[in-house]
Amino acid sequence: MAGILDGVDQRTRLVGENRLELLLFTLGGHQRFGINVFKVQEVIQCPPLTRMASANPIVRGITNMRGRTISILDLGMAIGKRPIENVDEAFVIVAEYNRTVQGFLVTAVDRIINMKWEDIKTPPRGLGSQNYMTAVTEVDGELIELIDVEKILAELVGVMTDISDTTQLEGANDRPIRLLVVDDSSVARNQIKRTLEQLGMDCILAKNGREGVDTLLSMSKDNKNIHDQIDAVISDVEMPEMDGYTLTAEIRKNEQLKALPVLLHTSLSGTFNKNMVSQVGADMFVPKFNAEELAKSVRSLLKSKGITPS
Repeated sequence: MAGILDGVDQRTRLVGENRLELLLFTLGGHQRFGINVFKVQEVIQCPPLTRMASANPIVRGITNMRGRTISILDLGMAIGKRPIENVDEAFVIVAEYNRTVQGFLVTAVDRIINMKWEDIKTPPRGLGSQNYMTAVTEVDGELIELIDVEKILAELVGVMTDISDTTQLEGANDRPIRLLVVDDSSVARNQIKRTLEQLGMDCILAKNGREGVDTLLSMSKDNKNIHDQIDAVISDVEMPEMDGYTLTAEIRKNEQLKALPVLLHTSLSGTFNKNMVSQVGADMFVPKFNAEELAKSVRSLLKSKGITPS
């Protein structure tokens, strides 16, 4: 796998253009899956693993990489498939999600493909709560599944959504503060919703940037004042059909929507994303997921815009 991620820094230029690159891999069958290259640090042959007796079964072991210990998760087991056999012949995709680095054990790694987010679609309705797909696309006539890694990590380690300061925020309008929350992961949407409801806020949910834009346009139809209906937008970055950067750009170029505060909340961390916030016109960037930090950031953003009392 040496060289498969060569030039990954250049690939970051795709972000903000509603494009991405997917690293394709398999989990013991013919079905191929994809992960955003921007989250991948490296791909290696599976190193020797140290088993942890008390660990969740999907944690096949831990290993030391460049002075840090990381957990190796069997991605097949995590989505309900059989454990990956022949671990010594398998590969590990080392990736950063939600401020932590972990390795995903996969059977084989295929190749990298360049895609438009508009070609990444939301999964079919009716798949049920046990579904681990966050999006699907088609490559060479074959369905490619994108896995909801945030759901896997939430089930593995749990996520705290309680906050210490639950002082209710009062808005300028005669209604509760209302936020549009845009995220393709149902787990992430509900984490944000549970956190902000503790502040007395109402949340309208959308599952991708396109749905988010359509929701806002519907609210502002017939010259209705958007600020009478919603106070701010919290959006993920990686989403099918339209990413969070493009969503922000669409808001900023619309006369009725452009003054809405936008907070980007994403598992993609790093200086690059902070720079992109400024480039597309978002107001704030907060890496996922820390309930206290999210609540504090939302308070700060709303006060800076005069939406809540200082």
